[in-house]
Amino acid sequence: MLASMPPSTPRRIAVVAFPGVQILDVAGPLEVFAVAARLLADARTPPIEAYAVEILARDAGPFAASSGLHLVADRALRQVRGGLDTLLVAGGQGTAAAVEDPVLRAWLRRMAPRVRRLGSVCSGSFILAAAGLLDGRRATTHWAWCQELAARHPAVRVEPDPIFVRDGNVYTSAGVTAGMDLALALVEEDHGRELALAVARQLVLFLRRPGGQSQFSAQLAAQAAAHEPLRELQTWIVDHPDADLSVPSLARRVAMSPRNFARVFTREVGMTPARYVEAIRVESARRRLEESPDGVDGVAAAAGFGSSESMRRAFLRTVRVGPQAYRNRFRPAGEATPARPAAPVRPTGGAGRPRSSPAPAAPAARWRPATR
Repeated sequence: MLASMPPSTPRRIAVVAFPGVQILDVAGPLEVFAVAARLLADARTPPIEAYAVEILARDAGPFAASSGLHLVADRALRQVRGGLDTLLVAGGQGTAAAVEDPVLRAWLRRMAPRVRRLGSVCSGSFILAAAGLLDGRRATTHWAWCQELAARHPAVRVEPDPIFVRDGNVYTSAGVTAGMDLALALVEEDHGRELALAVARQLVLFLRRPGGQSQFSAQLAAQAAAHEPLRELQTWIVDHPDADLSVPSLARRVAMSPRNFARVFTREVGMTPARYVEAIRVESARRRLEESPDGVDGVAAAAGFGSSESMRRAFLRTVRVGPQAYRNRFRPAGEATPARPAAPVRPTGGAGRPRSSPAPAAPAARWRPATR
């Protein structure tokens, strides 16, 4: 059942972009809203227009994204004084220059009280922060830039793990594709879970991506080692979280002394072997808690923890909730537990999604809302 009926006029969704923008920060969220609009239009007689999407920039017309591809701004900022429902600010390599643009900052400050929802994708949070629009608020950004955002803007309460954060009517998302997660949540907010799930299936996405963005930073760190033996070892650790992963054992696998191994590993990976192993085991346990029917003791054993109590302590240190509370977040009342084993999560080779299965693709039949 839809949470609310579509408005008589379409909600106008705009993404602010600039030269050097990350093209997925722009196209990803707008495509989510566009697909939602198409599905609703197909399902209603007469058709309704739920969303109208557009790109805004300092000047109207074409400009180059960071990939070299060109986007076209529908309108210039000076042409927009109101009429927007949701305003998102994209990020990307061009963020550094956009942050210094006084026209953009002033325009955002004027528009903020005039929109129902204000948000950012990836490093677009730096632009909102530079305009003073995140002061006193919780916010997130790409995992690689969370510390920088906190250092530059101490008035912002930066949360490094969430895929997106809502604080009042201000939304900030993590890196790149997390903008699509945010857009799905906004569609669900407007029209209910049924439509959001249909959009997720159409675009082959998670409706709610399991875990936070720390899972990506932990796995991507596995690719930081400069020497091949250590890179291979890190991949092996991910595949064997229940093995003997003590420093002496790991050192033997790469033919190094324990002392030298610990020193080299810490220098190249940026964390000690023990901390890295714990991060991988916690992530392995998280995936199993989300996807498998195994009890907490079984999850602890499969993830390489000596006991469920040691896993609980590791979760409290890193995730800040216990394993059972974490599982409950992903098991709403009445929702069936997936009857499949959890696959190990491997490094992806980029800031992408983990290799687990998103929502299945939508069938050819048109989506229909549930009858009241």
